[in-house]
Amino acid sequence: MYLCSPRWSADWISEDNLQRGLSQLAGKIIPSPYGADRISLSHGLHFSGGEPFLNFNLLVKAVEMADELNIPSLFAETNCCWCKDDKTTREKLKILKNKGMRGILISVNPFYAEYVPFEMTERCIRICSDIFGNNVAVYQYEYYRLFKMLGIKETISIEKFLELTRNQYFFDRVEMFFMGRATYNLKHLFPTNSAESFFTMPCYPPIIRNWHNHFDNYGNFMPGFCGGITLGNWYELDDILENGIDLNKYSVLGYLVNNDMKGLFRFAVESGYTESLDGYLSKCDLCLDLRKHLVKQGDFDELKPKEFYTHT
Repeated sequence: MYLCSPRWSADWISEDNLQRGLSQLAGKIIPSPYGADRISLSHGLHFSGGEPFLNFNLLVKAVEMADELNIPSLFAETNCCWCKDDKTTREKLKILKNKGMRGILISVNPFYAEYVPFEMTERCIRICSDIFGNNVAVYQYEYYRLFKMLGIKETISIEKFLELTRNQYFFDRVEMFFMGRATYNLKHLFPTNSAESFFTMPCYPPIIRNWHNHFDNYGNFMPGFCGGITLGNWYELDDILENGIDLNKYSVLGYLVNNDMKGLFRFAVESGYTESLDGYLSKCDLCLDLRKHLVKQGDFDELKPKEFYTHT
């Protein structure tokens, strides 16, 4: 979503802002349908990144705060890059469990496999299963199964992965949102379309929803998976929910909330945007390209964090 990489600054959220934000979320988080002590991908609260384990002390503090606020179905999301040996991995996971973390989500896909040796992923899954039992989610399990079948232990490039699988595993066997790095890395594998072909297509998932939203370290309330867009400051979530958002103040957000991609396209063209001759892989691809243009033209408060556009 944010195309995270070492090029980004290490802008960790402060403990004060973390407390402010979590206090706003307390009482609003829906637990897993299996209970507050269980985890589900789109229920409860998960700490993510970037990679939250890169600042382990802050992650521990975040878990403590959330547990004290009785936030249910609490878990973390990780790419396993820190799981270099059994002892350290087990110690860190036990600390988090003792502080109130209920489970863990382990991300497995070819984009992480470029940089994280698969043996670290296997170690994390094995030890997490010992500590959290059924509260371990592997997303996506099909990639985990495939990497095991291919005998992968170290890292593997996207190009090598595609060669081994004959491009099949980005089509019908996994959930794939064409946003973030996927937009750039996979464009040559799929047909592209004109901007007009996406004008009447609804956003999927919808941009405004009451499930699986994200709240970043800069204070941005990010709708769904839409990196680079903010609905406001999540440290003031109560005010947003009570008073709503004045779309007349936020041109880009107004077009997106009203599902008016044609209007957003024309708005961008008026400020000098030129349609890509290469076409667009998805509606998300078109939307991001329009926003990358617009953020250079004016100060749009809804297009945050600005760092997102610096690194895309």
